[in-house]
Amino acid sequence: MGNAQQTAIQVKSYIGGRWAASKGEPVQRENPANTNEIVAVVSSATQEDAIQAIESAHEAFQTWSKVPAVKRIETIYKFLELLERRRQEIAELLTREMGKPIHEANGEITKAINEVRFSAGEALRLTGETLPSERPGIQVRTVRVPKGVIAAISPWNFPLVTPMRKIAPALAAGNTVVFKPATVTAAMGAKIVELFEEAGLPAGVLNLVVGAGRSVGHTLVSHPLVKGVTFTGSTAVGSGIYKLAAERLIEVQLEMGGKNAGIIYEYPDVKGALDQILAAAFAASGQRCTSISRVVVQRSIENEVTSYLKEKLGSYVIGDGMSGNVNMGPLVSQDQLETVEHYVRIGLEEGATLAVGGKKPTGAEGGYYFEPTVFTQVTPEMRIAKEEIFGPVLVVITVDSFEEAVQVANNSEYGLAVSCFTHNMQYAEKAAVEIEVGMVHINNGTISESHVPFGGVKDSAVGSYSIGSTGKDFFTALKVIYSSPK
Repeated sequence: MGNAQQTAIQVKSYIGGRWAASKGEPVQRENPANTNEIVAVVSSATQEDAIQAIESAHEAFQTWSKVPAVKRIETIYKFLELLERRRQEIAELLTREMGKPIHEANGEITKAINEVRFSAGEALRLTGETLPSERPGIQVRTVRVPKGVIAAISPWNFPLVTPMRKIAPALAAGNTVVFKPATVTAAMGAKIVELFEEAGLPAGVLNLVVGAGRSVGHTLVSHPLVKGVTFTGSTAVGSGIYKLAAERLIEVQLEMGGKNAGIIYEYPDVKGALDQILAAAFAASGQRCTSISRVVVQRSIENEVTSYLKEKLGSYVIGDGMSGNVNMGPLVSQDQLETVEHYVRIGLEEGATLAVGGKKPTGAEGGYYFEPTVFTQVTPEMRIAKEEIFGPVLVVITVDSFEEAVQVANNSEYGLAVSCFTHNMQYAEKAAVEIEVGMVHINNGTISESHVPFGGVKDSAVGSYSIGSTGKDFFTALKVIYSSPK
């Protein structure tokens, strides 16, 4: 496919089992690798569309919640069959719309399939318990029941995996969904709904609206028929959702920002550790909440670390992700590109040393490209060491003790993940216990697995962890039943 011009995908709202253009202003989405190509034209939903979608989901809940779990699973498995069958088409759409290299797009599809398969199976694991009563002849038991309409608001950086972390467990538990994808990756959002429609999901069970957060998003969080909001995105937006939801006393599941550290201390294979850190830092051009953006190293290996980073990143191929040899694609948008450029200027003003990158690559015209960038001579209080840049910028911070490394890792408002490379088991245990994050990786990068809870603390997350066994804590409500045979 490459850069060949293609017909733009028309993205409409999907409400009550019908596709319909909305009355809002249409938005064009360009290919971030080739901005002359329009990938999609998005029909922006209005507040009225959002209300219709919520009401449709509420009506469908009355029947979907009563469908046996095995039947719900069958529909989700049909979706997976279609996703696998159309893997190439969907991978190419993901790359053209979001920008990540095609091998990363395929990896996202594989991860989505694995996570959805687990989430579907959870429908048969929504178990309760029987408890002894204080009174004779009374039986006490607990059951898990679906909540109702769930608002699923997802970002652009993982436009397949992240929505499916919300939609699949919601449907498996018997809820219905109003899905709001990011506008810049709305075509992938529509593709998800299209596959569910083809899989035979009943009308109204899954609805799609694409629009501005201040109108559509606000309506989804504020409407009295919505019983829960699952959101992935920035901490600033998540905080606003939390406030609105709190006014209605509904639960939220918020996955937000990260400023993750990779520590290397008393570890013999420094290059091996850096290879894993580089993969975590520059996948999706650093536009991931689990990206490693701070490398914290003992001072004695600073030169070795800097030298190896220069060597490896100097060989990176930056370009259109449709090319098989590309290591890193473009940033998602002009806004994101300008944000990264802004932080590079801040780093230089703060006195950090620009060791690698820091500019648009020569010859990579027509897209939102930026070189993988490394700053050295960075202190923990610099803005580039504390604020989430969400781009291909890595900072190197040196420390004189492992205790200081832990302090640096904790010197952040975020608390999502950390990687710690050490052969000192006392240090490994100290990292596991004392670093304030939701996920600790000892001697490996920040890869999450498809059946394991995913989440954070501090400003990185609120509510139940997603994926894994903890998903049911958000997508179901616990009901206690007291009964007597008399």
